[in-house]
Amino acid sequence: MKPLIILSLFATPFFAKAQFTISNSSTTSLLELRQGTFPLELQRVIKETDTCYVLEFRDQQFTSEVNMSTLRFGNLQQLRYFMQALAVLKKGNTGDVAKFKDYTVKRVDVKKDGIWYTLICGEGETTNFQQTEADKMVTAIKSL
Repeated sequence: MKPLIILSLFATPFFAKAQFTISNSSTTSLLELRQGTFPLELQRVIKETDTCYVLEFRDQQFTSEVNMSTLRFGNLQQLRYFMQALAVLKKGNTGDVAKFKDYTVKRVDVKKDGIWYTLICGEGETTNFQQTEADKMVTAIKSL
């Protein structure tokens, strides 16, 4: 009986499954454009060997509740397409639209405030940002 008990103590670790796995992931803030009520932040997310980029913002359709949304760019190339759209829209006119599969960026000129952009994601999430914020995003993306 004693040998079975001793054997079971040594054999159990070999047959037991791990209760957790170690994963190599991190989220890094690349650019925090706004804080407060309507935050806007560009982040790099690394999981295992995969890197993606995320634009995190508060959906501006909801004023009475906080509904945070994200626009995910699968890789650096997709993020650079977003940067190119902002650069082209800057040279364009009010009402110009850059359409992508998962989102749309529209330029809106406001007399008193200058140039604004409206970002509309696939599920209808919406945020607005000014030309100065767009310029900061373009600069940050170029440096990657």
